[in-house]
Formats: sequence, C-alpha cells, structure tokens
Amino acid sequence: MAFKISEEKIYIPDYSGIVQGILAKMIEEGKVSGRILIHKGLISVFEQLSAQGRAVGMTGLEEIRRLRMFHDKGLITLELIGDKPRMGLKEEEVISEINYSIREHARALGATLVTGDPVQYRIAQAYGLETLYVAPREKTRLEFEKFFDEETMSVHLKEGVEPLAKKGKPGEWAYSVLSNKPLGKEDIERMANEIIEESRRRSDAFIEIDRVGSTIIQLGEYRIVITRPPLSDGWEITAVKPVKKLRLEEYNLPEELVKRLGERAEGILIAGAPGMGKTTFAQALADYYMRQGRVVKTVESPRDMILPPNITQYSKNYADLGELHDILLLSRPDYTVFDEMRYDEDFKLFADLRLAGIGMIGVVHATSPIDAIQRFIGRVELGMIPSIIDTVIFIRNGIVDKVYDVKMTVKLPTGLKEAELSRPVIEVRDFLTGELEYEIYTFGEQTVVVPVKKLKGKPSLLDSIIENVRKILPDAEVSVEDNMIVVAISRSMLKNYNRRVKRLRKLEEKYNIPIKIKII
Repeated sequence: MAFKISEEKIYIPDYSGIVQGILAKMIEEGKVSGRILIHKGLISVFEQLSAQGRAVGMTGLEEIRRLRMFHDKGLITLELIGDKPRMGLKEEEVISEINYSIREHARALGATLVTGDPVQYRIAQAYGLETLYVAPREKTRLEFEKFFDEETMSVHLKEGVEPLAKKGKPGEWAYSVLSNKPLGKEDIERMANEIIEESRRRSDAFIEIDRVGSTIIQLGEYRIVITRPPLSDGWEITAVKPVKKLRLEEYNLPEELVKRLGERAEGILIAGAPGMGKTTFAQALADYYMRQGRVVKTVESPRDMILPPNITQYSKNYADLGELHDILLLSRPDYTVFDEMRYDEDFKLFADLRLAGIGMIGVVHATSPIDAIQRFIGRVELGMIPSIIDTVIFIRNGIVDKVYDVKMTVKLPTGLKEAELSRPVIEVRDFLTGELEYEIYTFGEQTVVVPVKKLKGKPSLLDSIIENVRKILPDAEVSVEDNMIVVAISRSMLKNYNRRVKRLRKLEEKYNIPIKIKII
C-alpha cells in the first residue's frame, strides 16, 4: 500500500480513466500533476486483452506508456500499486474487482479517483470519495476526418499505402488518391487509438464489435472498421459515412406505391448491391413512418442509420436475438427496420416478428430483386413467404428501380399442361404493371423459381427433363404422376435400361426431381 505525504495530491484512475485517455489529456493540459497511482491489475487486464488482439487492450497499454513518458519528463510521479486480479474470472468480473480495489486505495489514501464511468462515479459519491469525473462529451474533429469532404462516402487507410477515398454518388463511384505519401504503421495506430478513445468518451459513439484482429465502431455518422495483424496483413482503417440523407418524398415515388407503403405493405424487403443506397432508402422509410405517427424501432449491426431520437436503435451485438425478440414483441412497434440481414438467425427473427403482427422492413444485399426473395427459401417454409414478405423494393443507383408484389395462389404453373399438377404457387408480379414475372413452387423435392417471361415460346423445365429421358430411352413411355416422372419400360427393354441407368440417375440428381421406373 502506498502512503500519502502531507499536502501531496494523489490521483488514481480506474479502468475508464485509462481507456478513455482522461488522465493523460488533463496532464497535457496542465490540469493534473503530482503522484499518479496505477493499479497493477489494470496493466494485467490490458496485457491479456492485447494478447487476444483486442483494440481496447492496446489502447490501455498505450495510455499507460504516455503516462510513463510524462513521468520521465518530470510532469508527474508515476507509481504502481495493488496486486494482479484472481485467475479464472470473466472480463467484466475482473474489471469490477480491480475498480473495487482502486476505490479502496483512494479511500485509504485520500486520493482523487479519476473516472469516465457514470456508475463508478455514483459509487464513489456513495463512498464519499473525492472524484474527478469526466462525462461523455460531444463531437470533436479527429485526424481521420480530414480525409472526408461532402462527396466522400468512404475512406480507406492502410499502412504502406496511399490514402484512398471513394467519391461520387450511387452508381457513379470513383476512387481517388488523397496523398502521394503512403501512410506508416504508426500513423494508422495513432488514428485507431484516437478513434477508440473518442468512442469511449462520446455519447453518440459505440464500440459495436471488438474481436481478435478487428474492431467495428459507430462514431456519430461514421461506421469504422479497424483491422490489424494477424487478421489482416497490416493495420487498416475503413471509415464510411452517408453522403446524403433523403426524405421519402425526395424519391418521387409513384402515388400507388406511396399508398401501398402507407396502407398495405407490412413485410417489406429493400434489396440492392453494396453502395446502391439501400440503407439511405430504409432511413427515409423509417423517418416517413415516424412522421405518420407510427412507432418505429431498428435492429442494426452496427447502428449506422442517421435517425431522429424518436426512433430507438437496437444493436444486434449487445444482445442475443432472443432478447431482441422479447423486447420487440413486448414493446410492439408498428414497424421494425432490420438492417443488413445476413445470417439464418436474422431471417428467422424477421419472419417470427412479422408473423406476430409487427410490420417489418428488411435490408438485404442482392444483385437482382428476385434474389432477395430467394434468400428466404430454405430458411422458412415456402408457403409462409407471402405472409412474411408482401413487397420487394430494389434499389439501383440510389433510386427505386423495381417493386415486386408477392402473393400466393393455387394454379397450374406456367408451362405445365396436366391439370392434376395444379399446386400452391407464389406469384411475383411487377407492382406497377401487374405483369407476372416469376413463379415459385415445389416439384418433387425441388423448389423451382421460374422466370415466366423467359418461358414464353420455350419448353418448360419439366418438358426439357422429359425430352432428355426420351433421348436416353427412346422406346419408353414417359408421364408425370404425383410430382415425379414415371418411365414405363417393357421387360425386353431392361437390358438397355441397365446400361443407361447412370445417365437417368445423373438427370435425377441434376434437377432433384425423382424418376421412377415402372415395368409393363
């Protein structure tokens, strides 16, 4: 235990006081001097997190290194106190135990506790400790922001490479070199540490994911991805921000589409290729529903939508999907925007909430509008798709390029001839023209997505398979019964059949439609 000399000022930072760079900042500004006591447990925690490749660990060690530099310059006297934490505890438990030990040292020495954690501040007040609390602050301009201008969507910074920026508008992006001087490793590390420190101080910033080798941060309007070895071959920062925020009225949508969005559409998919403006349109739609007096919430990873405070934004990274399911089901918003749906669990949560009666707006990557619907095939029962999705909006070059209406009906699929082959069929129609473009149905064990337009004047898939079977066994009788192709052959043909059975089985495997042999 350290001892206090009379009239001596002592400061003890907790975990947040180090990670947020509070103490080092105040020493630089001349607001703090004297003895600084660092708990050994903090160094141990930062060491362990750094070994795991976690950015917060590297930031913590860098801050302690800065404090040591101030000590060497004679600005402060730096000392180590306390013991290493117990083994076998979870990260949160270790930090809590160290913070408790730090409070005890502060109480025994009459030292000032330095913290940026509001919970720790309240506990310190309950203890009657002298506390230097720095509340989350608002925006300050960081070094990486100098690479952005009004036309820049993303900035790509990597060690050993010239800084690049992606500029323009959806569909007309172009990369430009911002400087002929390649960035060094220390440049990227410095900017990364500055971003992480700022994200822990600001109220509009969140560290969404901190993994071995990568960190994803939402810092105000910027979505920032930091990668480092061994995940990447060098330090890299990719920062993205929306170029423009639009209202739904600025898209000049047809009146019938606006009416559908306002009255009927409750299972909406917004699809498009990366950088085409899907999230921008989703923002506009969420804002539109909010202005219509609807309760709107979002599920994002990370939370990069720029929305009014009336709309609550949930992070998928700070709760499991079961917890989000309970929250949304119990709070019953009119609409939930699910941004960046990628995994099976995302689609299942979307489907479950939609079937519970919540209006859902999903954002998915797709190169064509039908691809967005196909993302649900195999993840939910085929017959449930029209109950989950009723409207597909495809965004290309920042505008609404295509709108599909999705419905279920019972009919004979286009291209089939036998009336007994009628079945439930999902019809995908162009919403504005009413033209049927795709049919989705099951045949045998296969789910078939048929482009109806392309079928005109061409044989159907089933007709093509039957034609191939007849080429293999010209003398056989081929028919369709109970969702399978039945090939009737005489006993005298068995010898030919045995020689050609492999070709038939390959045809069966290729189309996933059963072929049954019947002896007559």
